[in-house]
Amino acid sequence: MTPFDMIKDHMSKAIPFANHVGIELLEIADGRATAALDQRTETSNHIQTQHAGAMFTLGEAASGAALGGALAPVLLTVRPVAAGAQISYVKIAKGRLTATAQSSRPGAELLAELKEVGKVAFAVDVDIRDEAGDTVVNLRVDWHVKAAG
Repeated sequence: MTPFDMIKDHMSKAIPFANHVGIELLEIADGRATAALDQRTETSNHIQTQHAGAMFTLGEAASGAALGGALAPVLLTVRPVAAGAQISYVKIAKGRLTATAQSSRPGAELLAELKEVGKVAFAVDVDIRDEAGDTVVNLRVDWHVKAAG
């Protein structure tokens, strides 16, 4: 099992709300992650499309997983906090959605700043697509990470 697989397994169990919504982490790499959400009655709105809150949760979970991949070597010794987010709902979304998240800076750069300064701030951009491959949501999550202690 790779360190990324261990992070994926841990995050899949450790984030109760994402589990409640039904988020599935598919892949975690250095500053990159993918996650999916199947549409269910519980994630739908009054017009039978994916609920905005469910889509936000999908994107935020993918962004957190990308953060985890970028900071893998020190993940258990830091405290990440989502400091803000900007979301655009581009198109009505139905069915299975897949979120792809990418950190704004490479993991090595983030780790170096964290080591030098004791904290680091960066963004993770998320593109959420439907089964046809069309973008339905764009999300940017701003993360602040401090060394624990």
